[in-house]
Amino acid sequence: MAQWREQGADLGLLVMRLVIGGLFAVEHGWDKVQGGTAGWVKLGKAVQHIGIDDYYQVFGGIAAWTEFAGGILLVLGLFLRPAAFLLACTMGVATAMHLGSGDGLRGAAHAMELGATCLGLMLLGAGRFSLDQRLFGK
Repeated sequence: MAQWREQGADLGLLVMRLVIGGLFAVEHGWDKVQGGTAGWVKLGKAVQHIGIDDYYQVFGGIAAWTEFAGGILLVLGLFLRPAAFLLACTMGVATAMHLGSGDGLRGAAHAMELGATCLGLMLLGAGRFSLDQRLFGK
């Protein structure tokens, strides 16, 4: 029974990594990366909601590349904890932006769900079926 629980946990982490990471990379990050500097400025303005009033292009570029590359890293289970942390931070800013823009809990819920999932992955690690495990024994 304990072995099944352990294997089930590793399979569960794999499923979460593949789905959440794949969606981050393909549905969230890639379009933002392709948006270039003009898109990054627009995206970066989300940091106004956490009290930052400059460097929108830089913050937007960081967010776009974090979602794209971070999603790929989740899928691979490589450097999972730092990638999941950065994605959770990005989702924290997205949550603040939705709440600060008057979107309410319904508008912020998706970012909150993704952020919480990333925090959970960060705490749990990549699991046995990952490059972290293969390369570093984590």
